[in-house]
Amino acid sequence: MKRICVMGTGYVGLVSGACLADFGNAVVCVDIDAPRIERLRGGEVPIYEPGLEELMGRNRDRGRLSFSTDIAFAIKSCEIVFICVGTPSLPTGEVDMSYVHAAARSIGQYMEDYKIVVNKSTVPVGTGDEVGAIIAEVRPDADIDVVSNPEFLREG
Repeated sequence: MKRICVMGTGYVGLVSGACLADFGNAVVCVDIDAPRIERLRGGEVPIYEPGLEELMGRNRDRGRLSFSTDIAFAIKSCEIVFICVGTPSLPTGEVDMSYVHAAARSIGQYMEDYKIVVNKSTVPVGTGDEVGAIIAEVRPDADIDVVSNPEFLREG
């Protein structure tokens, strides 16, 4: 069993977190949106995906899936961090990378030991190097491996 932190509770984060928990991992999904986390803790599923409510409920009941706003604790207590934050389009058509960059800064700020960092957000080529550089800027002694596993999912 791996201890996994999923940063972001949007479509990609919730589906990924629930599936990783169903594989037997201990997953904490973290988000800065406190009301969203409270709704998730209460069993509300804010997106449509067939079977997701049951999947989340089963794994929450078994203690393998939890939701938190405590990003520091989640990062410190995990082995693997999935970055599943939003990457909306800017008016120029480029991707807004600010949430990915903020996630990388948080990882650098709070990590205390080796981490595998997985970019799951839909990002441009080269983002893995960017994330690694941001983490190293915040924590020069960071022991990390950065993996890219982006996908574009459509609800349902």
